[in-house]
Amino acid sequence: MKMMSDGAYEGAYPLHDGAWKVSAEPNKRQLLYTHWAYWRNVGKMQPLDNIRDYFGEKIALYFTWLGFYTFMLVPAAIVGLVVFLYGCFTIPNNIFIQELCDKKNNFTMCPLCDLRCPYWQLHKSCYHVSVSHIIDNGATVFFALFMAMWSTLFLEFWKRQQVSVQYKWNLTNFELEEEPPRPEYIARLATSNHVKVNRITGTKEPYVPLVTRIPVFLASFSTMIFLVFVALVAVVGVIAYRAAAVSALYLQDNEKIYKNASMVTSATAACINLLIILVLNVVYQRVAVILTDFESHRTQTDYDDSLTFKLYALQFVNYYASIFYIAFFKGRFVGRPGAYRTIFGARQEECPAGGCLIELFIQLAIIMVGKQLIQNNLVEVILPIVKKKVMQWIKKEPNEGHCGESAWKKDYHLQPLQQNLLFHEYLEMCLQFGFLTIFVSAFPLAPLFALLNNIMEIRLDASKFVRQQRRPVPDRAQDIGIWHGILYAVSYLAVISNALIIAFTSDFVPRLVYTMSYSKDGTLTGYINNSLSYFDTNDFPAGAKPDSDPLNQTQLCRYGSYRHAPWEEDKYGFTEQYWHVMAAKIAFVAIFENVVFIARSIIKWLVPDIPRRLREKIHQEAYATNEILLKTELERARGETAMMGVMMSSIASAVGDNVRKRDLAVNGDYERSSSYRNAVNESQSSTQPPPQVHVINPYNDTLPRYRDTSV
Repeated sequence: MKMMSDGAYEGAYPLHDGAWKVSAEPNKRQLLYTHWAYWRNVGKMQPLDNIRDYFGEKIALYFTWLGFYTFMLVPAAIVGLVVFLYGCFTIPNNIFIQELCDKKNNFTMCPLCDLRCPYWQLHKSCYHVSVSHIIDNGATVFFALFMAMWSTLFLEFWKRQQVSVQYKWNLTNFELEEEPPRPEYIARLATSNHVKVNRITGTKEPYVPLVTRIPVFLASFSTMIFLVFVALVAVVGVIAYRAAAVSALYLQDNEKIYKNASMVTSATAACINLLIILVLNVVYQRVAVILTDFESHRTQTDYDDSLTFKLYALQFVNYYASIFYIAFFKGRFVGRPGAYRTIFGARQEECPAGGCLIELFIQLAIIMVGKQLIQNNLVEVILPIVKKKVMQWIKKEPNEGHCGESAWKKDYHLQPLQQNLLFHEYLEMCLQFGFLTIFVSAFPLAPLFALLNNIMEIRLDASKFVRQQRRPVPDRAQDIGIWHGILYAVSYLAVISNALIIAFTSDFVPRLVYTMSYSKDGTLTGYINNSLSYFDTNDFPAGAKPDSDPLNQTQLCRYGSYRHAPWEEDKYGFTEQYWHVMAAKIAFVAIFENVVFIARSIIKWLVPDIPRRLREKIHQEAYATNEILLKTELERARGETAMMGVMMSSIASAVGDNVRKRDLAVNGDYERSSSYRNAVNESQSSTQPPPQVHVINPYNDTLPRYRDTSV
């Protein structure tokens, strides 16, 4: 790696095991393509053990997680599709839609813009409200609760699956050894005068002093804040475009354009926002790498964690900022007729008659589907192939399967490996998980689109690893790393986000309050008239009154709010029902969050991290291992005892022979003389005491303990 960072080598990579084509000789690479990367294998199980043998545990763990995530999307996609169909089939029987679409109910609405926009009839928004009902109905709350439970079950069951894979691949007790410094770190600090001894390895290595690191991290943090500010400015620019576009479309004489001004503006603004996201995405990736290199992290793990945090934080703001605006800010601070608040000299955007949830649906659909189709498939798969073909045509390089080339030359023409091979794959899926969970109450079809995308993603990634890229160096990993914590944080944020969307963006709570407290028959009959306030057209300021009514034939118009009528004492002030609805919204958020968090805690308690059968198998192996160790030690002890007995017998026999010989030399027989017995007794009496060994007392070092080492 150091030689590559110094530019001495262009590349270093292990060779692929032969060609991937079906017509080539059988090899591991060809088997992976035939039974894994080929499109006919869609819907089949992945050969994870073969992936592990060829690419290593780290890549195999990614595909294990991706396959498990895709499998868990099946029930979520089915329930989301059922909720979507429920909204479609209940449109004709909805009392709210029937009253709104009835032309006999003459609700004259206030103008949507100043001066040029005329008064309009509420029944003209029948189509828009009907479409909004598909995602804004009672089933939305159920689906939000279901997805909150689904995300918890997914993460808990993945921990169980991960433990099983770790046990199967012998990763249970895998721990990284002391990581050596990164080659880039050593090369950058080669001329540094600051050297310290590593406490683990005992070797000297250069380091960056804390005094030098603090300004570097402050500069990196300031740059991050600036990049976040750039993303927010882009969102403000899109908001300004929306306000200007709506005003311009309302001035058109074409009735179709006028009626669909809000819808056209939302769609075009979402496309512009998607383009900005893709551009900022490229900028953020390059700047994040530069900042992380500038920070001079010692180990590769520290480098990867820092880069992951930066890129995910920037991408989070980049992708979700405009969606958060529509979900929580659009239409909240517009004011009322005669006292509208402005931005850049134009009236703020208002939510249409059906609410802002349909616009949130459009924004999510365009960004999520557009990102998956354009960035994931076009940028990651198609463009590299086209670029490779163009370079081969320009340089007249042979194809990969050219018979005259050696194996290393064939692999050299493949795409070089990125520094963080799986980073962008995990980032892509974590952003998708955010779309699924944070805004799922506004987009019930999100799990279905994610399922279809991931089925393609598995085969595209497999084809990329087998066919298009050089073979990576097999690497071990115990788990998916920091991404598991990110998924948990996103799942907690999703609970709060969905509670706020249902309470403040949809009309679920106002309708619930009306049916329980203000309706005469407990239904939505009369809800439209109850939710619309009156405005006296004589109260329009100069330059705001519609020029289409010069004779002032319209005395009163309606607008969506809970305010007092112009003939009441508190003119245009909030009514008691407004505060009732606001209190109900806050209570709903609190109840929803507590119910979900309690249910999540119960699920975590009920679902053990290790499957029962696997736990029993681990205990059985531990018991068998201990038995083998005890048996081995016992046999060793018996062997040592037997050997000691043989040695002592030999020594005793030799000593006895010598004694007998000496007695024979003195007395000429086997009887011991008195002088010999006296000499032996004197020898025994003069023998020194057995040696003593000093042992440190772990409880009191001042009190030494002794043990007798005599036989």
